[in-house]
Amino acid sequence: MQFFGRLVNTINNVSNLFSNPYRVKEVPLAEYVAHTLLREENRVILYKNKNAHYWDCLLVNPQSKLVAFRLFRLDNETEAVERFEQYARRLRPFYESSPQPLQLEVLQKLSDCFRNHPHWSLAHVAVETELLGSFRHNRILSCVNSTECEDGCTPLQLACRKGNMECLCELVECHARLDVTDKNGETVFHYAVRGSNPEIIKLLGKKPSVGLNHLSNQGQTPLHLACQLGKEDVVLALLKCHAKCNIMGTLGYPIHTAVKYSHKGCVRALLEVDVNQVQFKDPHYGAAVLHWAKNAEMTRMLIEYGCDVNSVSKTADMALHIMVKRGRFDSAMVLLTHGALANAKGKDGNTPLHLAMKQDHLETIKALIVFGADVEISNEFGETPGLVAARTSKGYDSIIHISTALGHLLKTPDVVDSTSDATRTYDRLLCLDGGGIRGLVLIQLLIAIEKAAGRPIRELFDWIAGTSTGGILALAVVHGKPVDYLRCLYFRMKDEVFRGSRPYESEPLDEFLKREFGEHTKMTDVQKPKVIVTGTLCDRQPAELHLFRNYKAPAMKNKPDVKTTDPFRPLTNPEDQLVWRAARCSGAAPTYFRPIGRFLDGGLLANNPTLDAMTEIHEYNKSLSQKGQSQKVRKLGVVVSLGTGRPPQVPVSSVDVFRPSNPWELAKTVFGAKELGKMVVDCCTDADGPAVDRARAWCEMTDTLYFRFSPLLHSDVMLDEVNDAILVNALWDTQLYICQQQEQFKQLVQELLTR
Repeated sequence: MQFFGRLVNTINNVSNLFSNPYRVKEVPLAEYVAHTLLREENRVILYKNKNAHYWDCLLVNPQSKLVAFRLFRLDNETEAVERFEQYARRLRPFYESSPQPLQLEVLQKLSDCFRNHPHWSLAHVAVETELLGSFRHNRILSCVNSTECEDGCTPLQLACRKGNMECLCELVECHARLDVTDKNGETVFHYAVRGSNPEIIKLLGKKPSVGLNHLSNQGQTPLHLACQLGKEDVVLALLKCHAKCNIMGTLGYPIHTAVKYSHKGCVRALLEVDVNQVQFKDPHYGAAVLHWAKNAEMTRMLIEYGCDVNSVSKTADMALHIMVKRGRFDSAMVLLTHGALANAKGKDGNTPLHLAMKQDHLETIKALIVFGADVEISNEFGETPGLVAARTSKGYDSIIHISTALGHLLKTPDVVDSTSDATRTYDRLLCLDGGGIRGLVLIQLLIAIEKAAGRPIRELFDWIAGTSTGGILALAVVHGKPVDYLRCLYFRMKDEVFRGSRPYESEPLDEFLKREFGEHTKMTDVQKPKVIVTGTLCDRQPAELHLFRNYKAPAMKNKPDVKTTDPFRPLTNPEDQLVWRAARCSGAAPTYFRPIGRFLDGGLLANNPTLDAMTEIHEYNKSLSQKGQSQKVRKLGVVVSLGTGRPPQVPVSSVDVFRPSNPWELAKTVFGAKELGKMVVDCCTDADGPAVDRARAWCEMTDTLYFRFSPLLHSDVMLDEVNDAILVNALWDTQLYICQQQEQFKQLVQELLTR
């Protein structure tokens, strides 16, 4: 039995040796009566077990004669003695400053900390183990500003990194310094940033400290570091403590860091303090903040805060050059739609188009050309974008063809407009179809006409009519908005208005229209040229077409008095009609936006407003004659009808709707109903086909010149499309169409300037 007992003890001893020798354990003191006491220092004792050949280190409690804590059990005497001396020396301040005996868990933390961080000061250990009471011990208090740590950090810095507010408060009360730096030149504020506790920043910032704005060895202030890590709440806390935004670091100012790492919240926090930071230049490239943006969202926000989209760096590059060079199509689109110069020369005289050709990024190339980039501009090496395209671009042929044709088309003709309004005998009518965001196609056509004629659209026409998006554009043109501006505006508007799912909230569209036209602008505030905008009165059955005008409606003799026979409340007179509401009424497309009052989209009854506009002009002239003002009557001489693009024709398998008798027929019926519904809507709102044929026939009968332009698009573009690449391709198709119809365009311009 004795043999088995000794065997069990031996096995237990061996297992203990192979287990964690530093696991703190409560043991009875009676076990050590037979052990040899080797060393004793205050409460720490080192024993040797003669039989098992191991050394135990105990922490005894003077108030308890029965139990103690074994701090370690080692099988190597030299190591055991070294550890004993370490434990005896370093444990004393902690058990002396503790009003109660140290708990096993606390001793385990201390033991682990001693071994893992042998070079730490006692104050560091106190922070790591969170023994708050020990900070008042003289030995720990004496090293409260010690940098005895692997990275040279102070106990206060360690507390900040751990985010321990209680330790921090104790250290601050013990007069821990805030300006001491570690081996990397970082102050306590840098550590607080990494600790992610804004309350610590607020506590440290109560008193002025040079550490708040100190540059580390990496050239970062705490504010730079917070911006790099994207900690918006910490940035706000630093700013409340008056951290400076104008300290230059390695990368630049803090805002450059925030933009570089795409932390939108940090950028906004900085700019709310000082919006002038958008003009800050970095030290290496002299580039503005906008040059550093990496995505469309950041680019858009910086522009909203006032960044100059055409700001130039030391290398003569604009932000657009950088976005094209880096292949950031979405960001490039934001810049283009906010007025970036497509033909500006940058480093080595390269335009953005030169760079796009080198990258062979076809979507960017298309976007730049659509926004007016010239393929014939030479860089400092005598290379044109066209020459670069010949070497690198897969779409070289179509690119050069379009650019060359546009170059010839957009040259102002030698024709001189010698007629004035007083001598002109013919009126000119411009009609703009509906089509949602495809109004961009209308704008591109208007740009081509305007540049070819060398005169603003509003000076080329006496009447402008529009439906839905065409109505909005008609009002914009009449109110003097440049067509280049309208193209940018539409790209920006889609992101503002088409948010969420259909039907869209009306408020963003309302606010957009109020902002562009003015909240109180009346239809009659601008009377030349005359404008007609269609709407659909939906408070009656059948619905009725209504025309919003900037002139008094023609009154015909022998026509019944509307006010006495109309059971509906009277309509608003032009002099009282708000422009933004007229635009909103015309664009209230069902399922896209809610009706506004009693009006729905004019496209329901007149998506192509040409015939309705011609009828209105006829009624207007007839009214003048009946009033004895025949000298004011002018015959309609030129009609220009612009469409928003024709989608490609696709085959339809079935529009048959019938009563199904089995699941397969049910599926066919559902599919047929869907196709039939789409076909009915398309037919009702079709702006081409019969509507164009009838308008052309009417013009021929009255000896009126008729021009119709509506490009064939390679893909169907939804009315609420927001994808920039899809819209750029639609404009590219429009440019192709303009080139194909250049003779028609030249003839049109000739007639507009001379007829």
